[in-house]
Amino acid sequence: MTAGVGELIKGLSLEEKAALVVGAGRPRRAPGVAGETRPIRAPPIALADGPSGLRIEPSGERKWYATAFPAPIMLAATWDIELVERVGRAMGEEAREYGVDVLLAPGVNIHRHPLCGRNFEYFSEDPLLSGKMGAAYVRGVQSAGVGATPKHFAANEQETNRYTIDTIVSERALREIYLKPFEIIVKEAKPWAIMSAYNKLNGRYCSQNDWLLTKVLREEWGFDGVVMSDWGAGDNPVEQIRAGNDLIMPGSDEAVAKLVEAVKRGELRASSRGARRE
Repeated sequence: MTAGVGELIKGLSLEEKAALVVGAGRPRRAPGVAGETRPIRAPPIALADGPSGLRIEPSGERKWYATAFPAPIMLAATWDIELVERVGRAMGEEAREYGVDVLLAPGVNIHRHPLCGRNFEYFSEDPLLSGKMGAAYVRGVQSAGVGATPKHFAANEQETNRYTIDTIVSERALREIYLKPFEIIVKEAKPWAIMSAYNKLNGRYCSQNDWLLTKVLREEWGFDGVVMSDWGAGDNPVEQIRAGNDLIMPGSDEAVAKLVEAVKRGELRASSRGARRE
């Protein structure tokens, strides 16, 4: 954190600090973007979906064009790291042109189930290939000055009941298969952000799982970017922030109010990431 940012944060009220970690709800900048941060003494950050290119929409008289790139499952089939990095760079350049700051991609979940509705958006059934392709994609996007967001962290390998399913996985299987692509990407590409998943992992929502978001991701792998929730994930914003989820998306005024009250009650500290109980 630079001195300038540190001084800015020190000058924020409790309410402003809470608003800073909760999205703005309905986005206003570019049509079709998935969400925005709140303009707390700084311009909002616009976040838009991928992963097969920037997701944007026509608006009024202005036409918004974006390239439909081959789906990630096809990119992975090339086994060409340089090519995937070039594709990522092109996506990042288009996002930057439209004022999008963060691309919500790549998806690096594993092809575990043939009926998963988003297998085409993921790279492979192989964790090494997924990790290497994902790292190339992230490097490409971020070389254009746009943040990349590997998702959905973690074990989000099916669409059916993904908001509520409890994925039960042994730690060995997690580390060798389902976490491995994310680990490779974090260590080789240093993504600016990661999106926590909808599902529960061994009994706890991923966005509220401190073992996943703090112990493994930050302490073991050294991730120093932003962890954001999937849109509407989890059931407790206080637990999300406490676990190490930095940005609650798409956000609501209700979530801001709950965080403010939690700090006032002593359940959260306002001064640190992964805000534990006092």
